[in-house]
Amino acid sequence: MTPAVAALDVGGTSIKAALYDADLKDLASLREPTARGADGGALADQVARIVETLGKQAGTGTPDAVGVVIPGIVDEVERVARFSANLDFRNVPFGEMLDSRLGLPFAFGHDVRAGGLAEFRVGAGKGCTDAAFIPVGTGIAAALQLDGKLYAAGGQGGEIGHIDVGHRLPCGCGATGCLEAISSASAIARRYSEHTGRPADGAEQVVDAARHGDEAAISVVNDALEGLGHGIKTLVTLLAPEVVVLGGGLFTAGDYVLEPVRAWLAANLQFQRMPELRIAQLGDEAGRLGAALLALDRLSV
Repeated sequence: MTPAVAALDVGGTSIKAALYDADLKDLASLREPTARGADGGALADQVARIVETLGKQAGTGTPDAVGVVIPGIVDEVERVARFSANLDFRNVPFGEMLDSRLGLPFAFGHDVRAGGLAEFRVGAGKGCTDAAFIPVGTGIAAALQLDGKLYAAGGQGGEIGHIDVGHRLPCGCGATGCLEAISSASAIARRYSEHTGRPADGAEQVVDAARHGDEAAISVVNDALEGLGHGIKTLVTLLAPEVVVLGGGLFTAGDYVLEPVRAWLAANLQFQRMPELRIAQLGDEAGRLGAALLALDRLSV
């Protein structure tokens, strides 16, 4: 029989979970609020319960393996959540906690790197050897594939959101000038509200306003795209990826936001290799699909 794996993408507010077969066919799925608790115990119990529920929903019984991915600084080798502001985790041995509850082959990873794994294998980056996946969301991080392998650096790799791109805005990390503070979806919405006094329901709304001629929205979006250009320039100077996959709600606008970034890079790169810019294909399912791939990889070891 083909194996079935449970995949869980744990976010700060909700968990997206599914049971997949080896061809990544969705056999069962669910979404529910994330259990809170700094020691990780409530969340580990929730994960175990969800895994059992998925097997019952699909009628397959206990999955063959489980993949769980979370946000923050994640050390996949030691299986420790070093820091996750969204989950209030600091040095939580989450992998060990899940092992004791699941009793199944288990893979533990980082949500953005898992999303990158999915995009590199079955999405917009398929076939690439050196690539980066940059989802622009509440924050900004990058999944890096170098010489065909994901690069993690003990969970510290890929923090492109904290490259200094030259502005004077404060970042939540304590520094100023960070890419995340001007180009993230949350920064775009916040800056638009600061400029206009009107609330913005995410970056997509601001981009839509820019497309309809709203001058404040145009200014905020242009600042964000120029910031991304600076960040990607630093990335390609250091690592020279052949492809950069851009995702998140901002890039649902397609060429309207992609072309200015491409033009900025073409005008500002000197000797660096110009990367091919692509729009992510897997949307908000990338993390969950990546968790499934990690679980399937665990079975093949």
